[in-house]
Amino acid sequence: MNTSSSLLDSWLAQEQVVRQRLDAGAGPGVARPDQVAGKTGLEVMQGLLSGELPYASIAKTLDFVLIEVSAGQAIFQGTPGLNHMNPLGTVHGGWFATLLDSALGCAVHTMMPPGRGYTTADLSVKLVKALTPKVQRVRAIGQVVHCGRQLATAEARLVGPDGTLYAHASTACLVFEMPSPTGNKP
Repeated sequence: MNTSSSLLDSWLAQEQVVRQRLDAGAGPGVARPDQVAGKTGLEVMQGLLSGELPYASIAKTLDFVLIEVSAGQAIFQGTPGLNHMNPLGTVHGGWFATLLDSALGCAVHTMMPPGRGYTTADLSVKLVKALTPKVQRVRAIGQVVHCGRQLATAEARLVGPDGTLYAHASTACLVFEMPSPTGNKP
C-alpha cells in the first residue's frame, strides 16, 4: 500500500468517526445565541465538532465536514461529486471557494474571544489544478496569519491525500463586537 493510499484510508476513517458524532448530535442548523454566549470562538468550533452545537447546513448540501480544529486552524474534508461538476466535466470553482472559505473563516473563528465575531470582507481563491470525482477526498486547511481587534487574515490550501495542491486562498475578515442575546453590551 502506498503512502497516498494509506493517508486516504486514514482520512476516510477520521471522517467516518466525525460524521457519526455529528449525526448523533445536534445535526445541521444554526446555534441559538444562548448556546454560544460567553464562549470563545474555539469553544464554539469545538462544540460544532463534538456535535453539541449544530453545524452549518451548507456542509451537508456540498458534502464536506469539519475534521479538526485548534487555535488558529480549521481543517475541512470534502468529497468532490458529480453534483458539484461544471459543464466542462470538472468540479465547479464555487465548490472550491466554499470549502476554502469555510476553512478560512472557521480558522479565524477559533481566535475570537467571547463576545467578538467576524465576517468575511475579502476572499481570493486561486484554482491551480482541475478536480474531478476521481479524487475521493480533499482537505481545506485554513490557518490564521494575523488576528487583531478589527481585522483578521488567513490562508488556506486545498490538497489531496497524495499532496497535490488543487487551490489556495486568502481572506481578510472584519472583527467586531457581537450584540449580546439580551441586547446589553457583553
